[in-house]
Amino acid sequence: MTDLSAFPITQRWPANDPDVIQLYSYPTPNGVKVSIALEEMGLPYEPHLVTLSDSDVKSPEFLSLNPNNKIPAIIDPNGPGGPLGIFESGAILLYLAEKSGKFFGANAADKAHVTQWLMFQMGGLGPMLGQMGFFYKFAGKDIDDPRPRERYRDEAIRLLAVVDKQLAGRDWIAGDYSIADMAIAPWLNALEFYGTKDAVGYNDLKNAPAYVERFFARPAVEKAKRIPDPS
Repeated sequence: MTDLSAFPITQRWPANDPDVIQLYSYPTPNGVKVSIALEEMGLPYEPHLVTLSDSDVKSPEFLSLNPNNKIPAIIDPNGPGGPLGIFESGAILLYLAEKSGKFFGANAADKAHVTQWLMFQMGGLGPMLGQMGFFYKFAGKDIDDPRPRERYRDEAIRLLAVVDKQLAGRDWIAGDYSIADMAIAPWLNALEFYGTKDAVGYNDLKNAPAYVERFFARPAVEKAKRIPDPS
């Protein structure tokens, strides 16, 4: 049995099976990226529910694994050189794809293509849709100045157009189904949660809506979209 005592997070969220990947997460778009990847790749794992409250993500135990106090994070007991902790959802996806040898393409060119679309989500699509959600659904909606709301709405529209154009004539964002899709599709789906589909003209897009439906019809995605279970 693997000894994970060097990771303080296991004191608050104990591992029942320390020989499998430990997932510390919550089912947000960033969180489900990793549960989807683990399910799709068939890697054994144990999920731990870490809520978005300060009492969880800013606890000393969670900060010991992710000093940026954001979900998700993992511990791989079978990492290179021994147990390995990783944070940042994009970094975790890259690590798991390399570990499993799945959903990352067959050669260096494929990997570069997948990586660029993963970075597009990490650096653009996710942050901008998240900010738009803040100004439409959360505390930002009470701000009288319309400029922040308009700024993020317009950038969301631009980024969605990039996605829609890329999907023309293809089922998946970077060729074959990949970790880029596991990153992008959950964020597109978040438009429903934020109540911003009409604001960005989502239903007028030619390719993205069918892409999201195709993604969530996958059995592994259907299973993973509420892992860890928040109820």
